[in-house]
Amino acid sequence: MPDHAAAPRSRAELEWLKLERLRSLMRTILPANRFYAVKLARVSPELESLAALADWPFTFKEELVEAAALAGQPANLTWPADRYVRFHQTSGTHGRPLPVFDTADDWAWWMEIWRLILDRGGLRAGDRVLVASSFGPYVGFWSAFDAALARNVMAIPTGGMASVARLELARSLAATVLVATPSYALHLAEVARTQKIDTAKLPVRLVIVAGEPGGSIPAVRARIAETWGAEVLDHAGATEVGPWGVGDLHGPGLDVIEPWFHPEFLAVDTGKAAGPGELSELVLTTLGRSGAPVIRYRTGDLVRPRWPSEAEIAAGGRPWVCLDGGILGRTDDMLVVRGVNVFPGAIDDIVRSFPEVIEYRLTLTTDASLDMLLLEIEDHLAAPDRVARELQVRLGLRVDVQIVPIGSLPRFEGKARRVVDRRPPSQPQT
Repeated sequence: MPDHAAAPRSRAELEWLKLERLRSLMRTILPANRFYAVKLARVSPELESLAALADWPFTFKEELVEAAALAGQPANLTWPADRYVRFHQTSGTHGRPLPVFDTADDWAWWMEIWRLILDRGGLRAGDRVLVASSFGPYVGFWSAFDAALARNVMAIPTGGMASVARLELARSLAATVLVATPSYALHLAEVARTQKIDTAKLPVRLVIVAGEPGGSIPAVRARIAETWGAEVLDHAGATEVGPWGVGDLHGPGLDVIEPWFHPEFLAVDTGKAAGPGELSELVLTTLGRSGAPVIRYRTGDLVRPRWPSEAEIAAGGRPWVCLDGGILGRTDDMLVVRGVNVFPGAIDDIVRSFPEVIEYRLTLTTDASLDMLLLEIEDHLAAPDRVARELQVRLGLRVDVQIVPIGSLPRFEGKARRVVDRRPPSQPQT
């Protein structure tokens, strides 16, 4: 069961807390956890410092997926399967879904971390939390729903409901908090307009977004705030890791919830430890999920870390590391187009800066070995040139922007996939 230790007030206190929690985790899971007993056989689990983790092997999602397929259940379980009470799986967006089990104690750990997230959003007595999720096997917003229940506020499930029905439920029950992906929060507002519902006049005062980087993309965040007349709180997590990140009501960015997750940052250019502001891959170690731990897990998320200064901490700031701009993209999503590195989030930020553009899709192809970019937009102004100019200025790339009928492009409740790369895998990217 998670403890409620006093919040560390300095980086030194935080590092000590993390080291103690990691030592405790290792004493708990070894040798019962066969996956890590084998994986860590050549290193000493008796850590003298967190820096010693650099000598430990990484954990990759692919190896967990392959091992689970062979075993017929998650490979990194510490206890016999009958001790686990919850099943979820990853979305499979980047490959085969990964099954994940949690014990009751592990789920209580999730709830403790969600307590911190809901506190950051200012959840209060009497709030009504509408969770716009299908409630399928993906952890999605199950944890947010249970966290609302744990805080003794009304939790409103909407699994299987159409968007119009969800809006009517939000209005009739006077929901004050909406939990959704950024894409779906914007889609709900779009549907509301067709139904003559002004979302800005609904009681919703807080929108908690997760599942996509949009909550820390300025244009996306601003549009959600404006259309709902609400504050926006970004959140990041992964089924196999846990709810590891939380944003701020005052602007974009994510804090790693370091009391329960130890982050490392691998520079994209060198693969070595990254410095402040350097583009890097986020690596996470869970510090309290003993039933299904992950150690030095390569998340694939691209970030730019910033450690708080002593002055910021002395002024009352948390000592947690901040990810400026949140999750910038993924190692397997970064596009190299005519020699330029392009993140889908950068496209999102540019397109969403035009309030008349409702939805979009970017398709990449090749013609005579040259990358070609086609951006289809649903635009109330039907004026593609202004979007093309902005893309040219901010990305340095020429993009063919075309108008398509409103309502013709796909909408997404879960993770949106608006970039379609149809270039041949073996084709050099020029």
